[in-house]
Amino acid sequence: MSEEAVVKDAMVVQLDYKLTVDGETIDSTDFENGGPIEFIQGQGHIIPGLESELYGMRIGETRQVAVEPAQAYGAVDPEAYVTLKREDFPESMSPELGMIFEMGEPDGDTLLARVVGMEGDEVEVDMNHPLAGKDLLFDVKVVGLRPATEEELDHGHVHSHGGH
Repeated sequence: MSEEAVVKDAMVVQLDYKLTVDGETIDSTDFENGGPIEFIQGQGHIIPGLESELYGMRIGETRQVAVEPAQAYGAVDPEAYVTLKREDFPESMSPELGMIFEMGEPDGDTLLARVVGMEGDEVEVDMNHPLAGKDLLFDVKVVGLRPATEEELDHGHVHSHGGH
């Protein structure tokens, strides 16, 4: 490649990151968590506020990126709190305060829900993303870059080729 590779649309990016929320590291791509993530830049595979800040970065470059809720998982939606009956839960699942579980939507998608209140036969559930309303701080490092293949672009995701 004659020009130095930089992060731009249709490039497969391998990214190491550490995510900090309220001063606490809540996610990272260290060895225990499977190593770097891979995605096609410009396809909306990662949150918009992070993706937009990666443009122009080179392999080995690091950056700290602050992302506000509007460019991440949005504000907390008061309408994402619902009250269910205990009998709405499968027999094998006994709801407990703080419990996180998958809930099916009518369109077939699933989302994570968290039990936030219980009173009598009623269970209050929060279906907001756990990071909704949070300011996110990413420490990122680009560890690999390559043009996406036509097949990857057609399919809309990275195809693993048995390594980096």
